[in-house]
Amino acid sequence: MDFDFEKDKIQIEKNGEMVDCDVLFTFDSEDTMKSYVGYTDHSFGKNGRKNIYVSSFRPFGSTLELSDIDDEMELEMVNHVLMQLDKDSNR
Repeated sequence: MDFDFEKDKIQIEKNGEMVDCDVLFTFDSEDTMKSYVGYTDHSFGKNGRKNIYVSSFRPFGSTLELSDIDDEMELEMVNHVLMQLDKDSNR
C-alpha cells in the first residue's frame, strides 16, 4: 500500500483494483506501540453513511504496511477513539 502523509492520501487494493483514499486522521498508541490511520474511499454503506476504515501500521523503516485490526482489545480502543472524534466534531 502506498501512503503519503504530506498529501493525506493512501492507496488500497479493493476488489483487485487500486483505490485512492483520503486520510481522515492518524493517532499513536503507547499500549500497542502502533500507529493508526483512518481513511475513506468516499463509498457509502447500506446505512447511507460514508465508509471509514481504520488500519494499524508500524511507522518504522522505509516501507509502510497497513494491517487489519483483529485483536478485541485493540478494536475496543479504536472504537473509543472513533467515538471521541465523533463527539469532538459535533461541538
